[in-house]
Amino acid sequence: MLVLLLCQLPAWAQDREIGIEDALQSALAGNPELSASSREIGIAQGMREQAGLLRNPTLSWEQEGTESRNRTTTIGLSQPLELGGKRAARVALAERGADTAALSLEARRNQLRGEVIAGFYGALRAQERERLAQQSVTLAQRGVAAAEGRVRAGKAPPLEANRAQVQLAEVRLEQQRARRDRADAYQALAVLMGLPQADFSAVRGGNADPLPRLPASDELLRRLGDSAPLRLARSRIEESEAAVALARTQRIPDLDVSLGSQEAIEDGNRDRIAVIGLSLPLPLFDRNQGNILAESRRADQARDLRNATELRLRQETQQALQQWSTAQGEVDDFRSTILPSAQTAVESATRGFEMGKFGFLEVLDAQRTLITARDQYLRALAQVSDAWGRIERVYGDVGALR
Repeated sequence: MLVLLLCQLPAWAQDREIGIEDALQSALAGNPELSASSREIGIAQGMREQAGLLRNPTLSWEQEGTESRNRTTTIGLSQPLELGGKRAARVALAERGADTAALSLEARRNQLRGEVIAGFYGALRAQERERLAQQSVTLAQRGVAAAEGRVRAGKAPPLEANRAQVQLAEVRLEQQRARRDRADAYQALAVLMGLPQADFSAVRGGNADPLPRLPASDELLRRLGDSAPLRLARSRIEESEAAVALARTQRIPDLDVSLGSQEAIEDGNRDRIAVIGLSLPLPLFDRNQGNILAESRRADQARDLRNATELRLRQETQQALQQWSTAQGEVDDFRSTILPSAQTAVESATRGFEMGKFGFLEVLDAQRTLITARDQYLRALAQVSDAWGRIERVYGDVGALR
């Protein structure tokens, strides 16, 4: 189905190639999960506005007696006055929440960058795998032609042609799998970019290393404190401490001030008096001690999580850099020595078979060695791009760090 979708691309998209920056820009602008995360900023702003509002007054009406000549009517207005700095503490908590929302969005944006990088280079590898599979098909077809020619000339048994046909069938199956994997990789990348289906026909990349060189380990670790996950962890500590401060203000009861007017009618005579009242709960039993304890423990938990986050990020950085270094060395070896040598071996074995110097088993062995080397090369490339994505999830744009 995905292959059919890619084949049904509109004409303007059939020859469209995209690079990594195109994919990143599209994802940051159109990814629905990132858009949903950005809504947290507006939610936090609304909570900040609500936290700063004064409490509403209460209008009351009370009547004693139902006879028109003998009754007492009281109309009053009561205003609660928050004591102990409750309003300021609520505002401080809401502001810390807004800071946390902003940092959460930044961390989600960095995570999306890492996902897009992984998706883009996954698509690039799938594209390269399909290209290499086509080369393998061409080599196998050449082997079939040579084997059938030798069989017709009586220089080789029919078994040689059968082996060549089997090899051709195997590499054609691999080509079909590679084509399907490329379609899947394109669609996965399109989803990250916020697209219902891929609007591109290829991803742009060459044999030259498309990935930036990562900064040194010491340099990255020095910047660890500025990373979004660690700043987010610190912000959550501040938010928890603000929640503790708010819980402590709840120990102090609020004062209710009421003003009103009372009209008393007795035997038809009216008498109006002013009514003033104060109401203050006595904190004898409930001093909000349970909530204070809970919020204090949440603050302790946030500090522990911050320490755990730093340890995790340090380990993640070191592992990713080690993975990068090892895999990049493998990639360089494959490009400079292993792949060219394996390709030369296939060419030599095929020419030797055509000239009658080798049997087809030698050709088959050389072809399988080349296919295995190509598969290992693509896996090494996957390790390189995975390491880059892991670093981007922590630090954001690696290029901006240099």
